[in-house]
Amino acid sequence: MYFHHQALAAGLVVALGSTLLACSSDDSSSPAAMGGMGGSAGSDAGGDSAAGAGGSAGASGTGGSKDGGMGGAAGSDAGTKAMLRVVHASPTAPAVDLYVKGSSTPVASGLQYGKSTSYLEVPAGTYDIEIRAAGASPSDPPAFEVTGLALADGAKYTAVAAGDLASTNADDKFRVLPLEEKFEAAAAGKVRLRIVHAGFDAPTVDLDVGNDDPTKPEISAVARFADTGAAGVELPAAQALQVGIASASSTVTAFSAPPLPEGVQAFVIATGELKLAPRDDKGFALLAVLPDSTTVWLKQNPFVYALHASPDAPAVDIYAGAAEVFDNVAFGQMGRIQVPPSDYTLDFFAGQAGPTPKPAGAPAASAKTPKLEAGGSYLAIATGLLAQTGEKAFQLVALAEGFDVPDSGKTRVRVVHASPDAPAVDLGTVTTAGTLDPSPPITNLSFPGATDAMGLALPATALTLGLAATGSLSTVKEFAVALPDGGRLFAIAAGMLSPAANQPPLQLLVVNASSTSILDKWTVASVPAK
Repeated sequence: MYFHHQALAAGLVVALGSTLLACSSDDSSSPAAMGGMGGSAGSDAGGDSAAGAGGSAGASGTGGSKDGGMGGAAGSDAGTKAMLRVVHASPTAPAVDLYVKGSSTPVASGLQYGKSTSYLEVPAGTYDIEIRAAGASPSDPPAFEVTGLALADGAKYTAVAAGDLASTNADDKFRVLPLEEKFEAAAAGKVRLRIVHAGFDAPTVDLDVGNDDPTKPEISAVARFADTGAAGVELPAAQALQVGIASASSTVTAFSAPPLPEGVQAFVIATGELKLAPRDDKGFALLAVLPDSTTVWLKQNPFVYALHASPDAPAVDIYAGAAEVFDNVAFGQMGRIQVPPSDYTLDFFAGQAGPTPKPAGAPAASAKTPKLEAGGSYLAIATGLLAQTGEKAFQLVALAEGFDVPDSGKTRVRVVHASPDAPAVDLGTVTTAGTLDPSPPITNLSFPGATDAMGLALPATALTLGLAATGSLSTVKEFAVALPDGGRLFAIAAGMLSPAANQPPLQLLVVNASSTSILDKWTVASVPAK
């Protein structure tokens, strides 16, 4: 099965929009900080840091912390000044207080993940900075210490706290990247962005500006904890861009943002954890740090899994606009695509193997998605009957992934009624063949309904699930399933209860959404009735 992305393919946007400039630094979309802080004192700042660039950023904005003066420094001259701000971009570190070594008063307090301090005007010189969990006593040993931070007269710095606080591995451990700001002026119609790779579990990546060909990226081999250079990357102003993040010539993920006004200079920090779901507060995302130290989160473009569950539809090609997004998908098959946030009208045509232009005639059916939000993952189920009208007609059921975290020994299951000729049903476990156990947990589920997004908690074991007409304990179909510990599953009752020739019988299509990492796709398996 082939999935043709074309203009809708995944891409990472590094341009930020003019609307972002109006957002405050305590944007409610920013992830919350974690609890207490571990780690040991005495790490170095220089060995794991990146030298770099920046520009004429302003000195306003609190960035979510309370800032104070830094006082003197070793070898400082009271007549010379430097400017410094600190950005918290370590998803495994809690909110922190920052101290100049030897002082009992923090220069910034309560700095949360995803926030920046305002610029601090300080005497030029060399500093040792101690980092403690927010609220810790100044007499407590620091969780991390930046030693020998040299701030030059007249220079401006953005220091990025990055890495995994829990790690002792040199490849991904916590560090501070002191970046001297030296942006070049943007040409007419351009902006300058300095892109920092702070994703501690992400590989070396390429940036494909325009997201048109990940095999020919405009910026190659940006290593973990490195950046795109002091001058900043020049990109078009006043237009939205799609820029792909690619690894090994394959696009990894995508972000979208509105355009930036001409001349803006800003930092864009890729941070968060790839292993977490895009909707997770600590999932992989872009953190924009604007000239006034305001910070804005950009979440990944939504992922859409399209599942063919229409019992009288042949294999189909699916188009969004003129772009073929799924090719030759048959009943029970599923594919994935990543698209910019929006709503889409999908047109369904008889399937042809391989990428093909959109046919000139009318589609066999069309269906519209809801608004797909950044950070979301969606299961779009094509169900209903092409030959029917009304409530049983061909339609698209789009469900946002919203599973609660399963408890130990449990699986979260979301049940979907996608069998157009089946009545409303009750669903539960079966101990004695032919009979639902008393008080089934799901009752009166009718086509094309679905249970709660967080999922039903069931024991992680092999068991039998049964369907019965609502109000009856006598099962009409039973299914043997093995529920994995910690699993997140969609269980879709699909096919026909009374199939005609060439129609699939009622079965469970089990979509395994247990893996939250964007590197691992969801899978689908058919479970026939016993």
